[in-house]
Amino acid sequence: MAISKPSGAAVAVLVGCAAVACSVWVETPGDTPAVSEGAGGEAPGPLDLAGYDLVDLSHAFGDETVYWPTDTAGFALRELAFGETEGGYFYSAYSLATAEHGGTHIDAPIHFLEGGPDVAAIPLGRLIGPAVVIDVTAQAAENADYRLTVADVEAHEAEHGPIEPGSLILLRTGWSARWPDALSYLGDDTPGDASQLHFPSYGEAAARLLVEERGAAALGADVASIDYGPSTDFVVHQIVAAANAPGLENLTNLDRLPARGATVIALPMKISGGSGAPLRAVALVPRSN
Repeated sequence: MAISKPSGAAVAVLVGCAAVACSVWVETPGDTPAVSEGAGGEAPGPLDLAGYDLVDLSHAFGDETVYWPTDTAGFALRELAFGETEGGYFYSAYSLATAEHGGTHIDAPIHFLEGGPDVAAIPLGRLIGPAVVIDVTAQAAENADYRLTVADVEAHEAEHGPIEPGSLILLRTGWSARWPDALSYLGDDTPGDASQLHFPSYGEAAARLLVEERGAAALGADVASIDYGPSTDFVVHQIVAAANAPGLENLTNLDRLPARGATVIALPMKISGGSGAPLRAVALVPRSN
């Protein structure tokens, strides 16, 4: 039995990975693999990862991790054991403590939608899929509070083609180059005060277009929030949550991705009841790009 790509929004999911190869199936956003009989009933061949550049889209967690200013506890890695045991072998173990919304992380819909899906309930079809990278680095360099516009989206589509349903939208502002300098990255580093922040992100109309009309699976950005720094109502969060879509925040290395053609795998810590979680996001970029 072979796995085939169904019509409509579908994304490739990688399973059974070995050193340089993975088996592949195709999954719709509803998490139901599309299965069809193949010639001779043969399984699909492996995906040869040697044909891809693997790009890490996550910042490491540690003492320098940038958190939302009201999350003042930061990141803590506490040693539980370290050294040689009585049995003569080395052993180390730690406990960790972190707020949900710091470092590279995911926002679940429940973050801004009462009764919405928590982190553990986000469908895999919203976490794995084709990347659409919209570059506003030039605009952000001129205006730290720049917000993505409908015109920006339309200009991107005019150059690269229509945005397909199920795409993961990644907003490239260039802000990740400022990490981990909290003052430069956030615009203000006063602990406990989020009223003076300045950084670019999505605009309301563009966010509506992307999730409501284009059917984006998720919105991500290389800044601290999918709302711009001065926001007081977090309207983009509300729009995205209402569509049951997650937000991916504090991404990095978006400059290493093409506008189209990469596949993103954005897997959070699976926390039952969580409104957010640390995120390890990677991209597979075909070398032909």
